[in-house]
Formats: sequence, structure tokens, C-alpha cells
Amino acid sequence: MGIDIGTSGARAVAMRPDFSIAAHSAIALERFGLNGRDPAVWWEAVGATLAEVLKCIDRAAVLSIAVDGTSGTLLPVDGSGRPLAEPLMYNDKVADDIILTAIAGAAPATSAALGATSGLAKALSFQHLPGVATVLHQADWIAGQFSGRFDVSDENNALKTGYDVEARRWPDWIAATGMRMEFLPRIVRPGDVTGTLTASAAKMFGLPRDVVVVAGTTDGCASFLATGATAAGAGVTALGSSLTIKILSDRPISAPQFGIYSHRLGNTYLAGGASNSGGKVLAQHFPVARIVELSKKIDPATETGLDYYPLPAPGERFPIADPALPPRLEPRPADDADYLKAMFEGIAAIEALGYRRLAELGAPRLTSVRSVGGGAANPAWTAIRQRKLGVALVPALSEEAAAGTARLALMGAGAAGLL
Repeated sequence: MGIDIGTSGARAVAMRPDFSIAAHSAIALERFGLNGRDPAVWWEAVGATLAEVLKCIDRAAVLSIAVDGTSGTLLPVDGSGRPLAEPLMYNDKVADDIILTAIAGAAPATSAALGATSGLAKALSFQHLPGVATVLHQADWIAGQFSGRFDVSDENNALKTGYDVEARRWPDWIAATGMRMEFLPRIVRPGDVTGTLTASAAKMFGLPRDVVVVAGTTDGCASFLATGATAAGAGVTALGSSLTIKILSDRPISAPQFGIYSHRLGNTYLAGGASNSGGKVLAQHFPVARIVELSKKIDPATETGLDYYPLPAPGERFPIADPALPPRLEPRPADDADYLKAMFEGIAAIEALGYRRLAELGAPRLTSVRSVGGGAANPAWTAIRQRKLGVALVPALSEEAAAGTARLALMGAGAAGLL
């Protein structure tokens, strides 16, 4: 069983050992309350979506369960796992200059714990609360509802809290920020077994007590795993409102100037970057229905030669780090289909440059790309991208983060000798 708790809802996937999906469900958080940062709302949504999936399968066949959550969402808990304050969400900023200065003075320049939204900044802001035992990430707390353990996290969620994925430990510099190390959870690898269901969780869901609870990951890593990409050199492009690319690498890649850091997945590393280009700039010029209509008129085998760099506003972060980079969307052809084609070409060129930039920084040569997001369904754009990338475009097995987390649950079941 894989569970994904996101900003708007909870999803659950039941996956067979051959990675096929037996059942899935999704439920909006707002069904259980208007406060999307209330842990009680998270848990009610998770419980409801899991119950929906369990109706469709043999409960006695469930072997393992894992949870992913939004990276950088943290909450302080007491010894029994009770939240002591409202969580700080992934995009919440810590406004305490003393905390931010302490991190900036102690953290290496390559650390993902730098910045006002980092997990470490949030942990520091929570540690002085009366009764705090541990500061947890969102996925840790949900997993704890199943296992009863509120002292453990995974390497991926811990990255932005300062965890060293290469040395596989909390680094010494964290103590220099003033963080009390005893409040940080013990870290295990995604896919490691952390416990079994509590009696109350087993009773609540009608599941066997020996179902193992497995360490999960972040929503971003889970989405990558869901595609089926497993080998170094495999890339995944997300064509949403922005353009995000990720690649599996045999070594960690860190380039703070581009916002690049690496998650560890087994013996490989997941690195990537996000461009401000993408679907948002297309939507500024054409509604979705018009894009579909115009795309049918595009010949993807030819080039417009217009060399666009489509951006919704000035400023780019990756693959070019320039906060003042202007959009390049001129000259505009008279034909709307040619204009859209030139934008497709421009975004595809940014994607190709992004993978080349990752290679320059130490990533392996790109061998294949799986695509997710709305833009992945456009045949004309796909053909243009294939031409620019020069590698095979492989279908993604799933776009559901919960499916990626279910893969980790299967890994844990295998390690426990249950398969």
C-alpha cells in the first residue's frame, strides 16, 4: 500500500508484486475541514482514502504500507506523537533572523537546509516548545499513526532538514546552529521497515497486525519512482505550469546557484532542476482548447528557426541562473499555429539544455526520458521534444506519487521476506 498526502488531498494505491495497480483512491482534504494544515484533517483524509482502496482488495493480502508527504512540511510532537503546534508547511517561511543567520553561518554552501523555507529553520523554531520530544516531517507523522513510532524519518524527507545523504548521518554542523540533536528523528533509508501496525491501526482498517510499516519519501521522489525509472541516466520531465527535470545519477550533484541538490535512492542519487518556463507561459497566450486545436496543424518534423526562450515573466533559475533574464517570444509569426510551435520548440530546447547542464555538473549521459504532467499528452510537442532530446521517450508507468510509495512498500515487504 502506498499513501500520498499532498497539499490538497490524500491518495492511496494498492500495488501487486509485479508493480501492477490493484486499486487506487483519492480524497480531497477539504472534505474533512477547511484547515489543510491541521494534522487531524490529514489523518482523516488518509484513513478515508485507504478505506476506499481496502474495499476493493483482499485485506488479508496486504503486506506493507508506506507514506510520502510534502517535502519541508514539519510539526513538533510530544513523546506520544501528539502535535504541539500547527505545522509549518513546505512553502511557509521562518521569519526569525537569528535562526536564519545561525544556519547560514554553519551550513555548507551546498546544503539543502539553507533558506527560510528549509526544514531545519522550522525545526529550530519548534524546539523551544514545552513538551517537545521530536520534530517530524509530514510523512513521518502519518506513518507513525500506523506504527506508533514518532522518532523515525527517511533520508529524502530529512534532506532539507540538513541530513547528509553521502555520509548517511546528521552532520556535526547542525549542532552549531543551536539545534538540539535529540529532537531530530532517527534516519533510515526509504524502503526500510520501521515497524508493524499497532493494534488500534490494525483494528481500524481491518488489517493483519503483522503488516509492516516501511519508511517512505517525499512527494517529489515518489512521483519519480512511480514512472518506473530505475537506472542511472533515466530522466523524468514534468510538463506542468513549470518545467521540471530530474535524472538518476550514480553520484550526488549539488549546484545551489541553480537550486539543484540530490536525494539518495538506494545507491543512486536523484538530481534535478526547475525552469520557470512551461505550461504557464503557454496559458498566457492560448487557452487549453486552442492549444489542442492548433497542435493538430503543427508539423513537428520541421523547425521554425525562431529560437524562443518562453518565460511567463523576467527571471530564470535553471538551466540559466539569471533573475533578470527576459522572455524571448519575438518575432511573432502571423499564424497562431507557428507561434505555438515556436514556443513548443523553445521549451523543448530549455529541457534539452537542462539535461546537458546536469551532465556538465556530473550527471550521467541521458539515456531515456519519461514524461508526466499535462504537456506530456500533446503528440506534436512530444515529437518536437524527442527531436531536441535525441533519446527514447518512454511511457511513464504511473503519474501517481502513491504508486511510487507503493514501490517502496513492496521493497520493504521483500526485505522482510514477505514476498
